[in-house]
Amino acid sequence: MYTKTKFLLIIACVLNLFAANAQHIYPPQQARWDADSLGNQRAVLLVNGTAKLVKAVIPWRNLRVANDQQIIIVDSSTNRKITPSSYISMAQEEGVILFDAISGPGVYYVYYLPYHLGGRSKYYPDAEYLKRSDMPLLNDAPKNANGVKNEAKIVRFDAVDDFNSNDPMEVLATQEEVKEFLNTRDQAAYYVFPETGEFPIKMSHHIPKRWTDPKRDNSFFTGAAKRGEYCSFQLGVWPMKTDLKDVRISCSALKSATGEIIDEGSFDCLNTEGVSYTGDKMKMQVAIPKKQVQAFWYGIKIPEKTKSGTYDGTLTVKPANGPTKEIRIQLKVIDSLAFNGGTNEPWKMTRLPWLNSTLAQENTVIKPYTPLQVEGDTAVTLLGRKVMLAANGFPKQIQTFFTPEMTGVSDKANNILFEPIHFHFLRLEDKKDINLKTKGFSFTKREPGTVSWKSISSADELQMEVSASLEFDGFLNYTVKVIALKDVSLQDIAMHIPYKQDMATYIMGLGLKGGYRPDKVSWKWDVAKKNQDGAWLGNVNAGIQFSLRDEKYSRPLNTNFYLQKPLLLPHSWGNENKGGIDVGVKGSSMLVNSYSGERRMIKGDTLYYNFNLLITPFHALNTNAQWNDRYFHAYKPVDTVKESGANVINIHHGNALNPYINYPFIATKEMKSYIDSAHRLGLKVKIYNTVREVSNRLYELYPLRSLGHEVFSKGPGKGYSWLQEHVHEDYIAAWFVPYYKDAAIINSGMNRWHNYYVEGMNWLVDNVGIDGIYLDDVAFDRVTMKRIKRVMTKAGHPGLIDLHSANQYNERDGFNNSANLYLEHFPYINRLWFGEYFDYENNQPDFFLTEVSGIPFGLMGEMLQDGGNPWRGMVYGMTNRLPYQKSGPQGLWKVWDDFGIKGSSMIGYWVEDNPIKVNRKDVLATIYKKEGSVMVSIASWANEDVDVDLLIDWKKLRIDPAKASIQAPAIVDFQTAQRFKLSQPIHVAKNKGCLLIIQ
Repeated sequence: MYTKTKFLLIIACVLNLFAANAQHIYPPQQARWDADSLGNQRAVLLVNGTAKLVKAVIPWRNLRVANDQQIIIVDSSTNRKITPSSYISMAQEEGVILFDAISGPGVYYVYYLPYHLGGRSKYYPDAEYLKRSDMPLLNDAPKNANGVKNEAKIVRFDAVDDFNSNDPMEVLATQEEVKEFLNTRDQAAYYVFPETGEFPIKMSHHIPKRWTDPKRDNSFFTGAAKRGEYCSFQLGVWPMKTDLKDVRISCSALKSATGEIIDEGSFDCLNTEGVSYTGDKMKMQVAIPKKQVQAFWYGIKIPEKTKSGTYDGTLTVKPANGPTKEIRIQLKVIDSLAFNGGTNEPWKMTRLPWLNSTLAQENTVIKPYTPLQVEGDTAVTLLGRKVMLAANGFPKQIQTFFTPEMTGVSDKANNILFEPIHFHFLRLEDKKDINLKTKGFSFTKREPGTVSWKSISSADELQMEVSASLEFDGFLNYTVKVIALKDVSLQDIAMHIPYKQDMATYIMGLGLKGGYRPDKVSWKWDVAKKNQDGAWLGNVNAGIQFSLRDEKYSRPLNTNFYLQKPLLLPHSWGNENKGGIDVGVKGSSMLVNSYSGERRMIKGDTLYYNFNLLITPFHALNTNAQWNDRYFHAYKPVDTVKESGANVINIHHGNALNPYINYPFIATKEMKSYIDSAHRLGLKVKIYNTVREVSNRLYELYPLRSLGHEVFSKGPGKGYSWLQEHVHEDYIAAWFVPYYKDAAIINSGMNRWHNYYVEGMNWLVDNVGIDGIYLDDVAFDRVTMKRIKRVMTKAGHPGLIDLHSANQYNERDGFNNSANLYLEHFPYINRLWFGEYFDYENNQPDFFLTEVSGIPFGLMGEMLQDGGNPWRGMVYGMTNRLPYQKSGPQGLWKVWDDFGIKGSSMIGYWVEDNPIKVNRKDVLATIYKKEGSVMVSIASWANEDVDVDLLIDWKKLRIDPAKASIQAPAIVDFQTAQRFKLSQPIHVAKNKGCLLIIQ
């Protein structure tokens, strides 16, 4: 076998080739060979002897090597592949093989982890490592193998590029080295290994070779940092005798020889304490299974005014069921001030404090919203809406004041409710309601951004405690706590939302596509397969979304991954799948009956019947922004974009400016240069950056992995080769970009990574100058959305956000509607782009209106799939987007500008008194009206070509018909130029339409 001295020399050579956790090389290195055919790792062998049969002992010390792994040998002089004559042994520590040196003495490459790519697609690959078909050879090796005299020498270990290299923390210690380590140490309950942030701990079931070095002093640790910098460290804790429980890390104050002090308050440990994404303090208990390694990431924020010098202190490790251990720490403070707190150098782990950030957490009002106002202690007003409260704290009435056109706010109230929202508690014995009495509600908070109140209602058997809050954007949250005061059997606990029938024209959710509400809806819980817990019902200018939750609600995964982390069935509403929702006529109302079914409550039992309401629309349409902001969704030279007529550039991931998905912190110099040049031409630049998955290039990968499943979802592993070789297990592989070898991992949901995300956005605004972001589906909730909107719109920055979504109404996504799923984010979105798999040809206008257009919520959008349907799109003010489609929107943009659409009044076909109508219900018209002229958008859903008549109210248009003309301007790939007489029928082709100018 290979000697320890020889191996150490080889490792020393390899370590000279790369830094452990250095700044990523960018642009990325050219691959040294084709990894997808040969694998990422190789050993370089030198054959000196002349005998043809050669023996090679290769101490690769690699976790990924299995005993059935196939290897590929390549003769460097001829590039010919050689099949091993025999696999003597294959293991994680080393392999022993025999092969024929076909070219005699020289250099031979042994690729010891070759694979081929399988998986769902090139964007979701799985590296499948090649397996040998000659496994019996391991037990049938030549008897004279030990007599082979020509033994190859190890020259070095190579990786296809530096990013794929195994750093010292991945070079595992052999069993013999571990045994020797344990024999030369006290038989401790556990061992502690201090490390700097430069060498992230990566293995959980093995220890690295460097930890077994007999010269290593694990009781003492040194580090260095600048003033104002966050200095990160690690402690690797390795229990040998028993599982450790509730391991705590603390730090004393650090003192210099001159008496200067760095207070212990400057210390933090990411694994044991923090701040949640909602701003709440967190305390975590860390348990470590026997013989597993747990990394504890901690750091010290050096105050800017700290004097330079050497500071000494003590780190203390204290398990709940084990002895205390102390590690002496010596920190050298360098006499220079870290620029920007060191955050411009993330490879030094200087951004780890971002995980506990509370930036933009205060619920201040965001434009265009207005401060909440409490009226008469019974109502709260907000932009375009009002909530009136009953004595029990539930809404007595919900009103909106948006005009039917959705372009303004009026004094006319649109009452949504037929009667107050209320609960029913039915006894099983007599089928009668338990009548809860209340003493009224009281306000607990009155702030511009949030108004809160509470109430208690009770009867002999039950008590209901209600805590509620309304936010400035129309989000209404209820925590409803039902407590059994004595044993009681219930036929049902149900909530009724009685809509006025004319305010529940449309529905979206509960397994229904957006569109006209059917007469009856009967829905049952099925969380394993369906991402459904509520629905939106309403009209264009008035509606409510409701969603049912309990105290254990956890946001599920979405966009291809719902089934891997679905909703949790609410114990209250779900009641072991007895619960459900019925929608139908009851008396004069359209009743939403959310029932939970029969159950027995024992005295003291508590159930949480929580629910959220979103009152729509959120604001009026900003039509001028729709006409003015013209998107170009690609990385192209700014001059090219300018010439196209677009003025807002979206930089997707997977390109030279934004190479790595959801981690836009690598090519920041290139990105800033591009944005600066775009700004000089009057263009805005937004970038792709969201939270759902994150690139394997993120510097903070291993600190995040040390947090268990807080940031990354548990999963089966696999995916691209880098993930399998360096992350190993327990993750969900996500999107992959072949050109950049960018392999992403799925985030777990609501966690502290969102704090980092907010800080990252703030940094990008301040240091790179981004004008907004492009969201490709969303995996965070409204708390994070508000925070990023605040940091991106500070000091007058545009803060534009457009939301793209592939249609979520499919099996992988749990049959939810994109608009229903993301409605909580709509108050902060500037534009929608829905999206792949949306069918613009075979769906009806009610689907367009509710699921695609955004209009009932105060938004406007664009189309994607197959370029959309431009004729149907225009009745909602929508086009497609450059440069994705063969036929772009430039022709329509030109007509808009020639007509002068900015400042016009949009009056949709859904408006009862629209001055222009069509004499067929399956052909619709929306107008864009200004003084003296009007643009008429006509679109057909008829099953054939038809001729239609325009029904024009000339008086409302304020146009003299005797002087009026009607013409269709020429638009490339849309229509040819044509003039019409006032009484002439308009020919409309099937699935198409036309755009007319009347003046």
